[in-house]
Amino acid sequence: MEKSKSIIKRSYRRVEGFFTHVPLFAKYLTVMTSMILVSYIVLASALLVFLSNRWSVEKKGMLTENVKQNAAHCETILSGCRTENEFNSAMLLIGNNLSIISDAIDADVIMCNMQGRVVLCKEKFKYSSGTDDDGCVIHKGYKIPEEIMSATQQGTYFSDEEIDGLYDEPTFMAGAPIKVNGVTIGAVFACTPVKNSFTQYASSIMKMYLSSAIFAVSLSFLVAYALVARLTNPLRQMSKATKAYAQGDFSKRVSVRGSDELAELCTSFNRMASALSILESSRRSFVANVSHELKTPMTTIGGFIDGMLDGTIPKDKHEEYLSRVSEEVKRLSRLVTSMLNLSKIEAGELDLKISEFDISGLLIDCMLSFEQNIEKKNISVEGFENLQPVVLKADRDMLYQVIYNIVDNAVKFTQNDGVISVSVGENKNDEIYVSIRNTGEGVSPEELGKIFERFYKVDKSRSYDVKSAGLGLYLCKTIIEMHGGKIYAESVEGEYTEFTVLLPKSKK
Repeated sequence: MEKSKSIIKRSYRRVEGFFTHVPLFAKYLTVMTSMILVSYIVLASALLVFLSNRWSVEKKGMLTENVKQNAAHCETILSGCRTENEFNSAMLLIGNNLSIISDAIDADVIMCNMQGRVVLCKEKFKYSSGTDDDGCVIHKGYKIPEEIMSATQQGTYFSDEEIDGLYDEPTFMAGAPIKVNGVTIGAVFACTPVKNSFTQYASSIMKMYLSSAIFAVSLSFLVAYALVARLTNPLRQMSKATKAYAQGDFSKRVSVRGSDELAELCTSFNRMASALSILESSRRSFVANVSHELKTPMTTIGGFIDGMLDGTIPKDKHEEYLSRVSEEVKRLSRLVTSMLNLSKIEAGELDLKISEFDISGLLIDCMLSFEQNIEKKNISVEGFENLQPVVLKADRDMLYQVIYNIVDNAVKFTQNDGVISVSVGENKNDEIYVSIRNTGEGVSPEELGKIFERFYKVDKSRSYDVKSAGLGLYLCKTIIEMHGGKIYAESVEGEYTEFTVLLPKSKK
């Protein structure tokens, strides 16, 4: 028992090892071909069983019908015999008939007397009434058992088993009694070996089956080959594409055919590749932007400090330049804070600290922090006179960052002598809205749908004039969505740009 288990385990490991190291195409093709072959083998086995049963029934019917007809024929001929010559002629006719029937049904058809001795067969026929005749050479010594003779006298007899003294293998044997003037004088038997007869019959059928099966298996193999090739080809393309992606080439795509699950997988893979390409492009742009954003204030800070240390900047100008250094340090701080918040958001580690506060007051605080820049560009701020206290529950620091980024953009992109309009209130959906509009060049419809994407910067040609790393609006959108709200933008080129934030009254 243990040895058998060991052999089975080794065989399983070999099969498992084969399927582990061979290509997927070979695995699928091997499995499908094996299934096809096994199916045809099972079908052949079922066909043999069906043929065996069917043949047995047909053979029984054929032998039984023939012996009954032969017995009736013998009765008709023998009933009209009056003289010995007529009897001998009748026996000759019966013998010829037995010979013809034996060849026709491929069976040994014999005529026996009441003692079970063979008196006529296809090889040699004669009749000895009441004598102990040896019969022909082939049937010499044949004697039908008494129980079979007795059963045959009662009517038609059939057996498919071994017969002691006659046949050493299962044999189909059918018998019918011969009655002349109501008296049973003998019987007709038809015998044929089960094995030999069925072998010939099954052989002819299986030859036709094998011829058809070889053609069908060959065709099935070709179809399986084409099907497996079609199924694995997209996977091979994906494998090549992923290797190219690992080397930084995101131009590879997988061809899509049909609309099945594999086609959906290919489509999703191509979308993923496009997203990765955009993300990689954004990442490179982000690195370049951040590098520039970090380098510019650091260069400015270093230049001002060196100028004050080496005396290039007079002492009476130190306060002015220190204020500029302070502004650059604050810009660096905001950039670093944005990057840290982005990292926390992507890691799922940014928790909201909910408190109750006045959103109108928060907006006023943000606007006051840009007072100098607003005055420098002579920008008019409208809407302050209509602001009313609006209380909501949210993370004040996070919303301050959102409002600060929107106001910062508004001040940057508003032209000299332009206008910034603000409004805060509650809409019909029981939501609190904050709206900030600025005049200016506006944003094109193509760019308007991308401004909330990570690392995206509007008007890249002015990226060195406008200080941005492309993170502000992405963070704004993420923070607002964390509060269960929405943020969207509207713009008309050459006229205005407006950002609107919608927030629920309280964040659960």
